[in-house]
Amino acid sequence: MNIFLYILLFIIGSLFGSFYTLAVYRIPKKQDIIHTHSYCPNCNHKLGLLDLFPIISYIALRGKCRYCKEKIRPRYFILEILSGTLFILLAYLIGIRFETLNVIKIIDFSFIALYLTFLILIAGIDKENRKIQKGVSIYGIVISIMYMIYLCIVDQTNIYRYAIYLGIYIIILILDTITLKKLAISSYTTGILLMLVTMIMFTNEYIVTTSIILTLLTIAIYILEYKIKEIGKRKKQEEKQIAKTISIGFYLAVSNIIVIILALALNQCI
Repeated sequence: MNIFLYILLFIIGSLFGSFYTLAVYRIPKKQDIIHTHSYCPNCNHKLGLLDLFPIISYIALRGKCRYCKEKIRPRYFILEILSGTLFILLAYLIGIRFETLNVIKIIDFSFIALYLTFLILIAGIDKENRKIQKGVSIYGIVISIMYMIYLCIVDQTNIYRYAIYLGIYIIILILDTITLKKLAISSYTTGILLMLVTMIMFTNEYIVTTSIILTLLTIAIYILEYKIKEIGKRKKQEEKQIAKTISIGFYLAVSNIIVIILALALNQCI
């Protein structure tokens, strides 16, 4: 029976993956992600039901729009597969089995899915636009507060730890509002700080610290590779702009997902 459960989780995960690609495309453009019907970004034709099946539709249409024949970016297909696979992997690692399935595990996994959505939206938008979208940050705050309330009711978790981070949320948001009023721009640093607090609320300080270390190592490798490739080809002014082009949110989100998987796998081994 577990095989059918994991197939169902893969389908759900691929549906989430389809939503991720839509949201990453629309949110920076301030387009509706819930009520507006899916459409081809090239010809603007509304997509039919047969065009919207994750993975299957891409294969059936051979990676092209049914109406204008424009190629569909492979990332849609890849993200749907990765998302489905990630759902199965995380479900397996937290011990979801057909014979042990209960309401608590379903709720726990639902929060994992919501948190995963937060990380992937942050990563996707930041990778494409180098921007931490304010709406996604607010979404992260809301689900982390919901998670805090859930833990305090169900597990009777110490509320003081979460109260501290809730206070940090408020301080960052107040500072961000002041910054917006003065400079009329959204702060990338503020977005990263809100992201880090959300990560801590959902995981713990150890996992977030490890994620930060992995992120810094990845960025260091990226900068080193960039310098080797571009040595002698750029001006000094361009060298100073390298840091401003790095999508920190993207690397941080991906690192956090990797560390969570490794932590769950090690915990299961122990």
